[in-house]
Amino acid sequence: MGKLATIDVALDEMLVNLAAIVLRLSKPDVTRTPEARRALAKSVHQYAVCAKRSSDPRVHELKSQLEETLKPGLRIVARDGVKVS
Repeated sequence: MGKLATIDVALDEMLVNLAAIVLRLSKPDVTRTPEARRALAKSVHQYAVCAKRSSDPRVHELKSQLEETLKPGLRIVARDGVKVS
């Protein structure tokens, strides 16, 4: 394996580890404030930029998982306006 391939593999491993950290930080109890949500969005965006050129399928799967954390949760509201969930 050449030096570039070795570096590429090392970068992919770093991206996998970084995604694990960001996923832990994406939990609702950690990102309660608007500032925390903005920081999460910035981290996810930066990860996506780095992951774009990776050929490792794990990196792309983690990118998708991270992007899902930014989508707002759906709430069901009863007809009379009382929140159900």
